[in-house]
Amino acid sequence: MPVDQSLVGREFPPTSQRTVTPDEVAAFASALGGPIHGPVDGPVDGPAEATVPPTYPIVLAFDAMNAFLAAEQIDLFRIIHGEQRFAYERPIRVGDRLSATLTVASLRQIGGADIIGTTSAILDADGALVCTAKATLVHTGGPT
Repeated sequence: MPVDQSLVGREFPPTSQRTVTPDEVAAFASALGGPIHGPVDGPVDGPAEATVPPTYPIVLAFDAMNAFLAAEQIDLFRIIHGEQRFAYERPIRVGDRLSATLTVASLRQIGGADIIGTTSAILDADGALVCTAKATLVHTGGPT
């Protein structure tokens, strides 16, 4: 069944805040198969020296995407990840408390598939924009 066009422009509730910890940074870097660059135990209320991988916001964007899919009763196993982009306002640091708010930016049907464009605003605890994560999701639909 096609995804409803009325979703375009709809903003979904923000995810719970997640604190960027040294352990999360290490686990994420390890999952990517790479080492951590720089110490991961910088001060929480000052500029931390840890280098958080530039793709780390996918952790928050994925939480927001899963909430969107659940709310719209779209099966994750029918989703193909088509594209991902990140635009930063500032680097992410250890100690940041972040949440993501997903908006459906676009939706079109091509060859029986839904092409869903999403934008997730990654905000810090003060509500300031840290990063914007844009994704293209291909929903393969299902039996009619």
